Order: sequence, then structure tokens, then C-alpha cells
Amino acid sequence: MNKRVAILISGGGSNMVALAETMRGDHPARPVLVLSNNPDAGGLAKARKLNIPTLAIDHKPFGKDRAGFEAALQSALATAKPDIICLAGFMRILTADFTRNWEGKMLNIHPSLLPKYKGLHTHARALEAGDAAHGCTVHEVTAELDDGPIRGQARIAVRPDDTADTLAARLLPLEHQLYPAVLRRFAQGDDTPVNLQG
Repeated sequence: MNKRVAILISGGGSNMVALAETMRGDHPARPVLVLSNNPDAGGLAKARKLNIPTLAIDHKPFGKDRAGFEAALQSALATAKPDIICLAGFMRILTADFTRNWEGKMLNIHPSLLPKYKGLHTHARALEAGDAAHGCTVHEVTAELDDGPIRGQARIAVRPDDTADTLAARLLPLEHQLYPAVLRRFAQGDDTPVNLQG
């Protein structure tokens, strides 16, 4: 029985596409929903082209009512009945009440070698720190921001002429390899970490 996967996005959805395109053949999971907090997210059209059901729940009308927004998310997810949630560029911080519902079932990809550089502007922060290596991490989601058990990491060497933009561009193809590799293991119940080198 294939695991049901919901993918949450806010933008172009490149990691969502990488995940969805691998969930075929002997893969132990299948995408059942792509959900966005941004009705204009480019990833929604990409998901429809892949014949994945889509839904947008705009966070803006909820204002500061995070509980209301998350209740709407929870209702949509209850209908889709996913076994696993993949956050793929979902730019809303989820509360402890929400993450508790999906503990052990929700993954996120973050553009740094966690526990370094939680939050935003990770590429610039790695450069400012003079790091020799940078990368991305797939981890289980907990109530703490960009925390939770690490399921995989991919790393690249930082070049002397790198900018935040070049680092991000070089890292993206590795994100597209790492996240699907971790999801496959996660869906099989295998908690062996995935480690990739770029």
C-alpha cells in the first residue's frame, strides 16, 4: 500500500516537482495533494500539469489569526488523508499545536547544514561566517523552527567567488536529489540518514 503524501508550497515548487516526479513505479509513496498558502504560487500550475490535486488557502484573510489559518489547513489535510506531509518552500511558520498533529509524519527541507543557520538568509550567513562548506538538510518537523531529527544532508564546497545567489543556484540541484532520496527512505520506515556531496 503506497503512502499518501501532501506537499505544501508557497512559491515556484521546484522541490515539489522533484518529489512528485520520483513518486512513480516502485516508489513507496504517491502525491495526493499540493497545497499552498499563496493562490498565485507558480507551483500550483506545475502540480496540475502533473495531475496532482491542488488547493490554495490564502493566509492573508486570516491576518494574525494563525489558529484559524491552521484550522483551515488541518481541514484540507483531513480530507486528503496524507500519511506524510512534505514542506517544500512553505513559507509559514507552523505552531506547536499544528506540528503536534503530524509529529513523525512531516518533513521539511532547509537550505543550510542544520543545526547551523536556522531561519532565513542562510546562504548569506554561511558566506559571512567564512564557512568552507554549505548545504541543505531534510529534517522531521517539530515545534521548534528548523529543528527535529535530521534525515539527510547534502553539502557543497564554498568557492572564493561565491555570492548568496550562486550558492543558492549550485545548491538547488542537490536539494532536488536529497529530498526525494529521504522521502523514499522515510516512506519505507528507514531512518538511515542520506548524505550527498556536490
